Amino acid sequence: MLLINVVMVKFAERDLIDAKVEMGRILIHTIGQRVVYDTISKHKALNELGSVPRFSKEIAQLLRMGGYSSVLVVSSAGARVFGLGSWGRREEDALVRSREALTKQKSSLEFLGEIWGVTWLAPEMVRMSAPFFFEGRLMGAVAICADLNPLYQGLRKSERIILIYICLNAVILVLFGIYLLSRTVVKPIHRLQTITDKFDEWPPLFDQGESSRNEIGQLFRSLKMMLKRLETNKKELKANISSLKEANLEIKKAQDEIIKSEKMASAGRLATGVAHEIGNPLSIILGYLELLKRGDLKSEENKDFVERIESEVTRINQIIRELLDFSRPSSTEYEETGIHQLIMETVNLLELQPMMDRIEIRQELRAEKDVVWAGMAQLKQVFLNIIINAADAMIDTHSSDGVSLNVLNIKTENEDASIVIRFTDTGIGIPSEELGRIFDPFYTTKEPGKGTGLGLPVCYTIIEGLGGRIRVESVVGTGTEVIVAIPLTGQTGN
Repeated sequence: MLLINVVMVKFAERDLIDAKVEMGRILIHTIGQRVVYDTISKHKALNELGSVPRFSKEIAQLLRMGGYSSVLVVSSAGARVFGLGSWGRREEDALVRSREALTKQKSSLEFLGEIWGVTWLAPEMVRMSAPFFFEGRLMGAVAICADLNPLYQGLRKSERIILIYICLNAVILVLFGIYLLSRTVVKPIHRLQTITDKFDEWPPLFDQGESSRNEIGQLFRSLKMMLKRLETNKKELKANISSLKEANLEIKKAQDEIIKSEKMASAGRLATGVAHEIGNPLSIILGYLELLKRGDLKSEENKDFVERIESEVTRINQIIRELLDFSRPSSTEYEETGIHQLIMETVNLLELQPMMDRIEIRQELRAEKDVVWAGMAQLKQVFLNIIINAADAMIDTHSSDGVSLNVLNIKTENEDASIVIRFTDTGIGIPSEELGRIFDPFYTTKEPGKGTGLGLPVCYTIIEGLGGRIRVESVVGTGTEVIVAIPLTGQTGN
């Protein structure tokens, strides 16, 4: 209804403006004929008309009757001969438009300014100019101007009356609608709600009489049939629930048995993998023992090698604990650990081993920040596993002339509040179909007896526990890159 009111007011505004324009055309013609009459019948010049009081009074009366406020008359030569009303600064522009009307001998219509109309912005004034003739001879031109604000004010008064009637009509419709809605919708829905809330008592509730034949009545009858079916299935549902509870207990027992069996199998696989995991430090110990057997070492070197052997024996004990607790890692005392120092210590530990004889390790430790919050022994185990895996992958790779081309590049850089360590080897690579399984426990690409597949899973567990991430990229025949990212100190919430 409000939209209809807006449309009606808009159409009324347009029609009144059109009527105003049509009245202006009539007014211009009348003024022109009056000018011609006074100049011809009374033998007066055009420039003398403004001095005749009666002429000015009659023209002013015509303007009031037509609803216009200003008039301007120019001669056929374009000179101003008569003016009435408050043109203000617009008089010069009206004079120009009148001369254009003389030149083109056509009328013109312009809307000036912009004010708030009734429902939206509308033109403030209308200005018209047109030539007038006598017996086919051009006599001059007339320009008139009218303020449209009184027109909008009249429409606003009418709109208030319309809005009052709309409000009264809306109140009546709302009250009547509420009555109909309560009778046809609200009360039946309350009845349906009562039935659903007291489902166990549905027989007496449904016996209260037949429902109406409208859509609510159809819904009522459908609900009645549905509740009957629900009551029929209720006993079957209780029986099924009872049988499901028994079946659930049996499934739970079976699951417990499966978990126990899986734990026993895992324990057996872990026991098999212990030999491989302690093989790395044992190889280091054996290497140092071979050096000690030669007997050509200085006392300081002997003492240093003995201390390193003792350190590796201690590490074997820790490796065993870590492997046994793989699925539930034991707590480790964390501290601020420098990655660069740890990498250099690990490389120094492995450089004298026989497996590294034909492998060149290049270190590009470029990260500006390398301090992380972690267990030093755990990170050392990660780096040892990765470097030894790289060495195993490159052990059979050499050039045709016997000169080694095996290179392990260790590079560090800072990225997104983390330190990223890249281990890039020139080994045989890993097939793409096997990359997705290399972090699975006991999955290995090595020959039987050379590995049980626990190295990378242990690395994955340690790095994930630090809030970091580890991934592997590889191309068969080119090499493998292991990428480890560890949050820097203060970035993990520790």
